[in-house]
Amino acid sequence: MKRDYTLYFFVALGSFMIVYILLPLGMIYAKQVSDFGAFLKTLHDPVVLSAVKRSLLTATATALIALLFGVPLGYVLARKDFPGKSLVQAIVDVPIVIPHSVVGIMLLVTYSTYILDNYLGIISAMLFVSASFTINSARDGFLAVDEKLEAVARTLGASQLRTFFSVSLPIAFPSIASGAIMTWARAISEVGAILIVAYYPMTAQVLILEYFNNYGLRASRPIAVLMVTISLGIFVLLRWLVGRASNAPR
Repeated sequence: MKRDYTLYFFVALGSFMIVYILLPLGMIYAKQVSDFGAFLKTLHDPVVLSAVKRSLLTATATALIALLFGVPLGYVLARKDFPGKSLVQAIVDVPIVIPHSVVGIMLLVTYSTYILDNYLGIISAMLFVSASFTINSARDGFLAVDEKLEAVARTLGASQLRTFFSVSLPIAFPSIASGAIMTWARAISEVGAILIVAYYPMTAQVLILEYFNNYGLRASRPIAVLMVTISLGIFVLLRWLVGRASNAPR
């Protein structure tokens, strides 16, 4: 039987992306190791620490808001056919294709001074660009739930709401959780829209850009390393917890 090298070929091609992602991560850490004093100074800078806390707080609030409003919408999109459903799905996906500077202008035009330079503005910008991940993941999760299981629960006397919480939601949870993690990750990485809507109070993302513009690469690099470390650490931890919950015996 002739040996097939297709898989090896795909591995070779795919390895390019792995190296492409890992190389900048490795380089920024390697550069910062040679200037470790600047990193230690950053860890004690109250301006930097306040900005990092602000980013974590607003990104977490964004993910929770996306869950509150996005999961019900995902359930509707998974379970119901209605006129204009394709349009609704398209609207959900629109933020993915709009440049984020344009998002900031749109939000500022729409909500004016209500979101200008405050926490509400930061969360509004983050939510606009990231909520699609939660909605789409919730929809896919509920699509994977066998409707017969829901029907059995209803025939046993459970209301639709109780069926949702006791049957549909637990089964779809891994997908929903993954979407929430992606929403959080996308929120904490947002810069463009926040720059326009809420330059102040300054988030870590905006602070990095300000340091880079005013003081150069060496001054902004320690904050970038700190944000990469925190973001990656939380992201990996959440992924691990979701994976563990998904594989746990039911």
